[in-house]
Amino acid sequence: MSAPVLPLNSRGKLASSLPAEQLAEISELFEFRRTGYSLDAPFYTDPTVFKIDMEAIFGQHWIFAGSIAELPEPGDYITVDYGPYSLIVLRNDDGGVNVLHNVCRHRGARVLTEAAGSTGNLVCGYHSWTYSPEGNLIHASAPGEAKFDKNCFALKRAHSREVAGLIFVCIADEPPTDFDETSKIFEPYLAPHDLSKTKIAYQQNIIEEGNWKLVMENNRECYHCDGHPELACSLFPTWGLTEGLIPTHLEEVWDRNKEAQSSLEERCRRYGLPYEVIEELDTRIAGIRISRESLDGEGESFSADGRRLSKKLLGDLPDFRLGRCSMHLQPNSWFHFLGDHVITFGVFPINEHQSLVRTTWLVADDAVEGVDYDLDKLTYTWKQTNLQDKAFVELCQQGAGSPAYEPGPYMKSEYQVEAFINWYVQRVQEHLA
Repeated sequence: MSAPVLPLNSRGKLASSLPAEQLAEISELFEFRRTGYSLDAPFYTDPTVFKIDMEAIFGQHWIFAGSIAELPEPGDYITVDYGPYSLIVLRNDDGGVNVLHNVCRHRGARVLTEAAGSTGNLVCGYHSWTYSPEGNLIHASAPGEAKFDKNCFALKRAHSREVAGLIFVCIADEPPTDFDETSKIFEPYLAPHDLSKTKIAYQQNIIEEGNWKLVMENNRECYHCDGHPELACSLFPTWGLTEGLIPTHLEEVWDRNKEAQSSLEERCRRYGLPYEVIEELDTRIAGIRISRESLDGEGESFSADGRRLSKKLLGDLPDFRLGRCSMHLQPNSWFHFLGDHVITFGVFPINEHQSLVRTTWLVADDAVEGVDYDLDKLTYTWKQTNLQDKAFVELCQQGAGSPAYEPGPYMKSEYQVEAFINWYVQRVQEHLA
């Protein structure tokens, strides 16, 4: 069954014309969500809940779209699709970023159909309506209207922010303002890696047969990390655990992790790099967790022995052995910033049971493939991990569709999953209020 069209009022919220009984049922789902337990099945399977997610979360909040390495020159663009929305993210001549809705103002055709490219003016392939990079309509052949005013038919614009080389978009009329404060938190951690001097080594798009929330929940815990043998070579599988929660088979790993973390923090203090854990996943609108954490082995990168995967240091970093700067941002992204490369992850919902997960590997812009890095080795760990996570998410989606499904309790190590869900519920309830 296709998703119903939910009428909106002038503020973009659900209109009262939505059947009162249906709205009451949806609101009740959120109101009586059991703290510390996974969500009820409709959160993952119901098309009306998905529609609300697109309005309340992806229609109101700052969404990670990509990085400046994807837009190195004026005219370069990427298209970003999620739910019913399609956006053009375009580097302009001034070095800034324009974000335009990818909907022609003539009869609604997609203006740009490629995932990425370079363009001067934007030309709709249907009737050749032509727009400037700022979205202004500059040519409409034979409009057939004597008083046709091109100024009234510019492409609709959205908001954009570029912070430490990461690009965020927001389609709300009035974006949440606390993103400014969140930006001040993470910019000092990321700036030394200098994304302005990086390039794309590889980008992977995976469609997971799972609701976007299941994708994010899976990312926010390492309770399942025994299922990531390639990742466990460098990422300590004790991530998220604390004293008293360490299973017997991980006690030696936990001790090694503590020693490596102590050594990393000493180097960070020497170099003046921030490393402290800052965790405000559900206590601010632009929820965040960021820290710099040790890696196993040589402590340099996501390899079998923890050694660097690219010979080129990023930015002005003084040392390869800097572990990983890990960042989680609500609602759709996570990142790993290492000395030799950066990996960005963005989740873009397709419908209530499918999500696009985009992973992008960035290396120094002067790094040469085959000389400074081997592409297969650079991407191996996270390609394997992504496929494993895809399988885990799809198992959960299948389970949520069963009449036998009921919410189960989160373990203590899954506290970040609870924080993500709490953040999500708060935001939707604010939207429905």
